[in-house]
Amino acid sequence: MRAIVQDRYGNPDVVLSLRDVDTPEPGPDEVLVRVHAASVHPDVWHVVTGFPRVLRLMGSGLKRPKQPIPGSDMAGVVEAVGAAVTRFRPGDAVFGETHRNMQWVNGGTFAEYVCAPEDVLARKPDGITFEQAAAVPTAGMIAVNNLRQRLWDQPGQRVLVNGAAGGVGSIAVQLAKARGAVVTGVDHTARQELMRTLGADAVVDYTEEDITRRSERYDLIVDVASTLSLSGCKRIFSPQGAYVIIGHDHYGTKGRRTFGSIPLMLGLMLRAPFDRHLPSPGFDGMDKQKDMQILRDLLEAGQLTPVIDRLFPLEEAPQALAYLQSGQACGRIVIDCLSGAR
Repeated sequence: MRAIVQDRYGNPDVVLSLRDVDTPEPGPDEVLVRVHAASVHPDVWHVVTGFPRVLRLMGSGLKRPKQPIPGSDMAGVVEAVGAAVTRFRPGDAVFGETHRNMQWVNGGTFAEYVCAPEDVLARKPDGITFEQAAAVPTAGMIAVNNLRQRLWDQPGQRVLVNGAAGGVGSIAVQLAKARGAVVTGVDHTARQELMRTLGADAVVDYTEEDITRRSERYDLIVDVASTLSLSGCKRIFSPQGAYVIIGHDHYGTKGRRTFGSIPLMLGLMLRAPFDRHLPSPGFDGMDKQKDMQILRDLLEAGQLTPVIDRLFPLEEAPQALAYLQSGQACGRIVIDCLSGAR
């Protein structure tokens, strides 16, 4: 099969190449998927470049990636199933991630075929394209896990999403709207109309206005872009307002090439027991099967519609990652893994 392969960490245009490699074979609890589309998001960039360096100690690989094929989420059609698989059969259209645990490892989706455990996949809804479905899993599960505690049984909240037009932010906006929230989206000038399309009730251009100086008060601030501070947000919290930060590392531009956002996140976790605006840290981990079902239900109900900015052929994966890093995208970036297929 054709696949994008990296044998070391570095700039995508240097370390990534299109090669012919062996097609993987599914294990007992895995399915082999013919990949139609795979998404491009910051976690992929981190593992390709090897930044922050701490990720190499967290399962990615010290000197080079243990899994040489990048990509963590995809959508495609099941080609074969392992002996213990019960949920899927050949011909099923599916989407999801390819690993059960952390995102900071290569998952092999920038390829024509990939194997994935059956319990991290869901059936693709009929009304959603493969490209749209591929854009959902990683970003969607991050949004669900960070918002579940604050949104699920509390309709009518006033929610602010900073970075509302990005991968996680666009899903956070739609998830909040599906839960009955009144949503304010914050992003760049070029993304104002996209935020309205996503359903935001109000939009703010951060280049023109400091959101923390507004008179409005918010019950939940979701800092996807990770450009706000807790102290600044306290000026616009409601009495019980909560601050959730996703931890975007801005592709190493803010001096986070060794530990990334980990020191910041640990600091907030230590402060949480003493600050009512910080959610209590959770250590339960993701239930990816449950999260994927939530996302599938939202897609099927029309409450979640991924917006695709640009589709790149498989051989242009380095250019897709460069486009991601440029910050120009208004919507999701997706790799077409069928392009040029023999």
